[in-house]
Amino acid sequence: MQIETEGLVIREGSVGESDRLVTLLTKDEGVLRAFARRAKTVRSAQNSGTQLLCYSEFSIFKGREKYSINEARPKEIFFGLREDIGRLALAQYFCELSGLLAPEGSPAGEYLRLVLNSLHFLSKNLRPEPLLKAVTEMRMLAFSGYMPDLVCCAECACYEADVMWFLPDDGILLCGDCYRPDGRRAIPLGRGVLTGLRHTIYAEFSKLFAFQLPPEALTQLAAASEAFLLSHIDRPLPTLSFYHSLLP
Repeated sequence: MQIETEGLVIREGSVGESDRLVTLLTKDEGVLRAFARRAKTVRSAQNSGTQLLCYSEFSIFKGREKYSINEARPKEIFFGLREDIGRLALAQYFCELSGLLAPEGSPAGEYLRLVLNSLHFLSKNLRPEPLLKAVTEMRMLAFSGYMPDLVCCAECACYEADVMWFLPDDGILLCGDCYRPDGRRAIPLGRGVLTGLRHTIYAEFSKLFAFQLPPEALTQLAAASEAFLLSHIDRPLPTLSFYHSLLP
């Protein structure tokens, strides 16, 4: 069976001296692993199109037990990511996250669109890293069924207060009047940070990356989104650890 689809290389490995085994996040088939024969040779037409973080049009043969890439035509290589180790590390984290959360064997166009937009802004250095990190984490978790309830206080339905408490393990908000320390993790959010966190979940995609916060608020936003992510993914994320090791 021949498949024509667009996809992003989210993981790359070597098989022998000249072949590649790549993991793709594709529009039509979700996450899949495919062999690219002789892709590491200089003259191979698949060389650039099967490299990590390359977005390409793929012609893939789907056999009984494996996928084989017949052709890879690059559309975007994101050169800017390789100019800064921090941006490259964050991009690799986005790839690891999509490989973990996106479906296999079924369409994943919304995941691909999200990651490609994040990589575009990251590559061009057009948005702050904490903003891109929070948007990618929260929206991808929402795609995957991990949807927090950020509409109002879970107990009294208060929509907004000077401080609202976000409980990442439960995915709910509590206002200051309803919150009582009881051993559960709780993160205080000011009005701006709460608005930003809501935006990552509820905004239309065309406006998803179109908001601003001061640097300190962005740091708080990224911390809240990461806390929610880690509370719902029961496994280590090496690329996230590496990214944090690069931060000042």
